[in-house]
Amino acid sequence: MTEPTVAPSPLRLDVLAPGRPERVLAAAREAERRGLDRLVVAETAHNPFIQLARAAEHTTSIELATGVAIAFARTPMTLAYEAWGLHEASGGRAVIGLGSQVKPHIVRRFGMPWDRPAARMREYVQAVRAIWNSWQTGERLVFRGDFYTHTLMTPAFSPGPLPEGAPRILLAGVGPLMTATAGAVADGFISHPFTSVEYLTRQVLPGVRKARAEAEDGGAQWTARPFEAVGSVLTATGRTEEELHANHLAVRERVAFYASTPAYRPVMEAHGWTDLHEELHRLSVRGRWKEMGELIDDDVYRTFAVSGEPEEVAREIHRRYAGVVDRLCVSGPDDADPALTADVLTAVRDLG
Repeated sequence: MTEPTVAPSPLRLDVLAPGRPERVLAAAREAERRGLDRLVVAETAHNPFIQLARAAEHTTSIELATGVAIAFARTPMTLAYEAWGLHEASGGRAVIGLGSQVKPHIVRRFGMPWDRPAARMREYVQAVRAIWNSWQTGERLVFRGDFYTHTLMTPAFSPGPLPEGAPRILLAGVGPLMTATAGAVADGFISHPFTSVEYLTRQVLPGVRKARAEAEDGGAQWTARPFEAVGSVLTATGRTEEELHANHLAVRERVAFYASTPAYRPVMEAHGWTDLHEELHRLSVRGRWKEMGELIDDDVYRTFAVSGEPEEVAREIHRRYAGVVDRLCVSGPDDADPALTADVLTAVRDLG
């Protein structure tokens, strides 16, 4: 007897807010008005916790997520306070997406230590959970690890329990060690925008899911919550030919930037584009950004990004990601109209 075909669950839909703080509130209101599931704010030139706390005051239902906050730029205690405060201010709507960044930024920009990043991140998440448990239950804080030690929490410095409990922690990664760490200790995994569906399904998700299964088999407390995999997609869309063309060029340059970064070399290698990666990296060192974008041909571009009118983009990303991930986070160029991204996500939702 033939087994019945089970249709994939509808994708939950996340919108990445524009980079400039003055545009975040409008994006938050628009996303909630359209019934989207989550507003995501990245950490680039501004602190995402501040922007999301402002958004919390102007929304009532949409989840508010960092995507991502730079973990190693903070101690676990610092992150714990920021996240707890956002969760409290939003009435339990905070979702904490964390990422490691790359070594030059952690060491030279933030002045923080960098070594064994996957092992450090695993311990980092465990330390944050221990701090939150102390606040939620009143139990003594005793966390000792190879990288972090937290053994002091007097009542005056504990914010106390929250009725919604602790926020969820999602972890971003590209390489096999960090992605497995997400499965082992986090509530979800966030794919990098520079991740093709082929690389995601063959190289990334199997390791994430294996690590998650091992955590569940081991009875890890946090595995009582469902795990989620988030796909991140670069899109270029527009209502006019001129708008679409401008956004297409901006996304092409973003693809070139990612393709030039040594941390993402394995993705290029998996597609047989190692020579292109090396050429792009040489140009990036010289600051020749426009030339880099010109080296991204249509084949490379279509592997990592989707362009077209909103309905066309929606159909393509639904075709690629439905049944592969649980959530979809769509982003466009920083200067693009955020309503365009909302248009794409609304069209994806209509596809079921």
